[in-house]
Order: sequence, then structure tokens, then C-alpha cells
Amino acid sequence: MTSSTNPEQRPEGESTNSEGRIPRRTPMACQFCRGRKLKCDGRPTCANCSRRNIPCVYVPVSAQNQPAPAS
Repeated sequence: MTSSTNPEQRPEGESTNSEGRIPRRTPMACQFCRGRKLKCDGRPTCANCSRRNIPCVYVPVSAQNQPAPAS
């Protein structure tokens, strides 16, 4: 018999959050989190910046840096 992993039967090393859903990604990280490669929560003043008492700055992504749509 072959072994397959059901979503309900995961090995201890693999886990999801308590609801079993995949966590959503924040659309944009602040400059501090981006520079330090930290998880940014995307709030106007993120938890990382708030904890360090530094200004939380979000720089909008320019249209020039986005890839062109496929035709």
C-alpha cells in the first residue's frame, strides 16, 4: 500500500493555523520590514515598527516596476 498524506492527517512537522486555512499575504511590507526581511502585518504602524518606536513608512510600488500583462 502506498502512503499518502490527507489534510487531516499531517505529520507533526507540518502544520497550518488553527482554522486549517492558509495564511494570507500582506500586499506590501513597510520599508523597515522589507529591509530586514521581517514579516510585516501591513497595518498603518506595523507591530515591528511600533515595538521599536520607529516611523512605519510604506512606499508605493510604481507601475514601471511591475511586469507587463501577458498578451
